[in-house]
Amino acid sequence: MLDLREFRNALGTFATGVTVITTRGPKGELVGNTASSFNAVSLDPPLILWSLGRSAYSFKAYLSNDHFAVNVLREGQEEISARFAKALGDKWQGLDYETGETGCPILPDSLGVFECKTAYTYQGGDHVIFVGEVLRYDFDPNGRPLLFWRGGYRKVQI
Repeated sequence: MLDLREFRNALGTFATGVTVITTRGPKGELVGNTASSFNAVSLDPPLILWSLGRSAYSFKAYLSNDHFAVNVLREGQEEISARFAKALGDKWQGLDYETGETGCPILPDSLGVFECKTAYTYQGGDHVIFVGEVLRYDFDPNGRPLLFWRGGYRKVQI
């Protein structure tokens, strides 16, 4: 049997970028979750993936909407990451956002944004994997990413 805390520590040796995945719930409410489980899948067609725990409060909202947006956070956006990592509370209070072409909220000053249509979902243990077809994207070619490694935020050193 694996020691789950040690397994999590081992996973933490892999540095990741930080994203906030956004959508709208069944009543049009704003939904957002911090996720480091973002990855490219395919260039042709353009597909990305991310995963969300089945126990997440917003889990049903992502299943009920066929669109989501991936907001890639930049260096200095630790507060936004922490805000959307919380399970409950009004994550959007006092935060400006735009509405993307898919109707999903887009966070201001993101390093990159991918607006997607959900193409597939897969069961993945205690998570569900969402595969999205990228419909639109935008990015800042000069910005630096917010990184997460070994339980903390890190900066790119160039």
